[in-house]
Amino acid sequence: MITFENKKFRMKNIGKIILSILIISAVGYRLLAANEKQEIKKPKNIILLIGDGMGLSEVSASYFFKDSTPNFDRFTTIGLIKTSAADALVCDSAASATAFATGVATYNGAIAVDMQKKPVPTIIEKIIPMNISTGIISTSSIMHATPASFYAHADSRKSYQDIATFLPTSKIDFIAGGGTKFLDKDNREDARDLYKEFEDNGYEVQTNSLPNKTTDKKQAIFLAEDGMGKMLEGRGDFLPNATKIALDKLSKNENGFFLMVEGSQIDWGGHDNDADYLITELLDFDKTIGVALDFAAKNAETLVIVTADHETGGFTLAADDGDYNKIKPTFSTTGHSATMVPIFTTGPGENNFGGIFKNTALFQKMMDLFN
Repeated sequence: MITFENKKFRMKNIGKIILSILIISAVGYRLLAANEKQEIKKPKNIILLIGDGMGLSEVSASYFFKDSTPNFDRFTTIGLIKTSAADALVCDSAASATAFATGVATYNGAIAVDMQKKPVPTIIEKIIPMNISTGIISTSSIMHATPASFYAHADSRKSYQDIATFLPTSKIDFIAGGGTKFLDKDNREDARDLYKEFEDNGYEVQTNSLPNKTTDKKQAIFLAEDGMGKMLEGRGDFLPNATKIALDKLSKNENGFFLMVEGSQIDWGGHDNDADYLITELLDFDKTIGVALDFAAKNAETLVIVTADHETGGFTLAADDGDYNKIKPTFSTTGHSATMVPIFTTGPGENNFGGIFKNTALFQKMMDLFN
């Protein structure tokens, strides 16, 4: 028999149950919302632009020597990368690029091998089986330390002829830069005809100029015997134009792509202690960054990353003889420095690249977004 007291008791408990459900629901909704907010949206495409030798002072120079606002201004997440090699406080391009490409700390001069000189897989080697398209562009030879570390394995960065042999079977979809002297059988110690090997592996090879359009074949473009010419010598828009062509080609793959673009000669200007050389190369690199950012603005599934392997020249922007209204670029070394380098990111997953981290961490951060 249900009495008034029983009804009152039941109503009181039902009220408590309903209130508990409402509280739990509210808390659950908040936790779900928080988790959704913290979840990193993964990109389909990653464009990694490396300004070789580009430290914070070099980036700062673009704000003083470019007539318009530099494209660095368009990034929404900024961090810092610690640049040391496994065997040295100051790293070279080979050790740093190996860190970026493989996640492994190694010795200066190593091309995608560890401290025991054993090959370690690169990001390109890992994602090609995932049917992700790949590309490499550089204003150096493609066999130079930074680009080489993304596809080759060698005990020494100076083993250019050996490094070149990895290219024809690399399965990289788009290659553009210099390095013809390492491909021609007449210049090679082993007399291998790497041009023919490219063709046998389905590549269309060009050595005269950038193509006007892409093809269904993999493309390998080599426009200089070694490194490309300087901007000061009339190289023109090779780097931004090659990047445009690569993006047009690689973006046709619905599974996504990875493109590495290197502004190599910022570093060379630093080694020469030549401010005009450095700054003109820097501004060319900034223009290329603009190409990548414009593409990403129209392709929301694209993450753009800009960083450097190390700083070169101990470059500073000092007041000119005490005149605080004039800047005089100066250098403290013809080598590299140990300063941290900036990393700029924008696009899905960018929040994963803020803060300060080791150069080896970049590899895993990128792979996490592809997996």
